[in-house]
Amino acid sequence: MPNSKRLDELIGLQRTVTRCRLCPRLVRWREKVALIKAPRFKSENYWGKPVPGFGDPDARLLIVGLAPAAHGANRTGRMFTGDRSGEWLYGALHKYGFANQPTSVSRNDGLQLRDCYITAAARCAPPGNKPSPKEFANCRPFLLREYKMLRNVRVILGLGKTAFDAAFDSMKALNETTLSHRPKFSHGAEIELRENLILLGSYHPSQQNTFTGKLTVKMWEGVFRRVREFLEE
Repeated sequence: MPNSKRLDELIGLQRTVTRCRLCPRLVRWREKVALIKAPRFKSENYWGKPVPGFGDPDARLLIVGLAPAAHGANRTGRMFTGDRSGEWLYGALHKYGFANQPTSVSRNDGLQLRDCYITAAARCAPPGNKPSPKEFANCRPFLLREYKMLRNVRVILGLGKTAFDAAFDSMKALNETTLSHRPKFSHGAEIELRENLILLGSYHPSQQNTFTGKLTVKMWEGVFRRVREFLEE
C-alpha cells in the first residue's frame, strides 16, 4: 500500500475516534473536565473528546499508553502532550531519533514522529485514571484497526501493565502470536510474539512512578536503547 493511502486511512480512523461516544461515563467525565478545567489552564480551550493516535504511518515502533490524562491529552488533543509524562516520553524519543524535538506542548508545536506511532488502550480521560473493562473493550477495535494499518511494526512498547496487557491481547486477537497465555508484565520485559515482532514492557512515566524513583531516567532510557537495538538488528 502506498504511504499516502496508508496515511489517508489512518487520518480517517483518527477522525472516527474523535467522534466516539460509546462510553457514557467517559463522555460525561471528559466533557466535565473540559468545562471546569484546572486553575492553571483556565484560559485554554480543552479538547474534551477522544484522543486519536498519531505518528509515522511507516512506523516500526508502536507505543501503547493507558489513556489520556485529564489535563494533559484531554486538554491538548494529542497523546502524552501537555503533562509530565509527555516530558519524559518525548525527551527519550528525541534522544533516540524518533522525534524531531524533545517537547510536546500542543497539537501545533511542530512535533513530528519518525518511525514511531503513539496510541493508547483507551482514548478518553477516565475518572481516577481507571477505565472499566467494558470501556477498554469498546476502545479495543480502534487499536486493532491501527495495528493493521501500520504494516511495518516490529516493536510494541506497552507503558504500564494495563497497556502491556492490552497490546498482547490485541496481538492475540489478530493472530500475531501463538503464545497461549498472557506474559507477565515487568519493567524491561521482552516477549517475542512472532518472528520480527517484539513486545516490550516499561513502567509508565507517570509522576507516581518518576517522583518516587520507581522509574528512573536510567531505567527509562534503557528501554529506548533496547528498542533501537531491536530495530537495528
